[in-house]
Amino acid sequence: MVQHHVDLILALTQSDIVLAAKRATRDIPIVFVIAGDPVASGIVASFSRPGGNATGLTSLNAAVNAKRLELLKEAMPALRRVALLTSRGDPATSSIANETQNAARSRGVELEIRNVESIDNLEGMLSAAVKAGSEAVIVAGSPAFFDLQPRIAQWAEAARTPVISPWRELPVAGGLLSYGTSVSAMFRRAAVFVDHILKGEEHPPTYPVEQPTTFELVVNIKTAKALGLTIPPPLLARADEVIE
Repeated sequence: MVQHHVDLILALTQSDIVLAAKRATRDIPIVFVIAGDPVASGIVASFSRPGGNATGLTSLNAAVNAKRLELLKEAMPALRRVALLTSRGDPATSSIANETQNAARSRGVELEIRNVESIDNLEGMLSAAVKAGSEAVIVAGSPAFFDLQPRIAQWAEAARTPVISPWRELPVAGGLLSYGTSVSAMFRRAAVFVDHILKGEEHPPTYPVEQPTTFELVVNIKTAKALGLTIPPPLLARADEVIE
């Protein structure tokens, strides 16, 4: 891309992709859409003043996992042990695990971390977590898992296991819950970043990184009934979408 003198690089999904782009050029503007923390990853100096040649959007999935655990606990008050599905190849895995572990301790829940090395072993990893005593699963917001939501939902249905994910694609496919930012909305916002930068109206060093301000809660009530769960009315009332 640098050799072809492109006007802008759009770097997606993972921090290491953005870092590779930054190593390749200090001059070409980079707009990113990532799940991790761009400050902790060394992509930008700060959210308000990124510095360098990169700016963009982040879903901050690590910080939101505490809320996902809280929602799962609200749907399953007796929950005592839960598995966190993470991706070994995701640079944000460590922060995701730490945030979720802290949330689990504060709620008296035992957290088991299942770090997937190969998606070929996905179902085996999930089944092993349930066999070890996990009563539910939290899917981390690692980009590697995004396209796997129908597959995870299919496993969850067969294993009769509640699962919560960052993406609405999971409950749409038959999983129990999702809580996170809208992926399509983030990409629409990324287009605005690209437009402003190419027009010269904004410049990456001073164009603030955008963090999510709204999160969508999606509940599949049909799945809840199949699992024998009664979703509390206050939780249903807060849902942005209830799938029946």
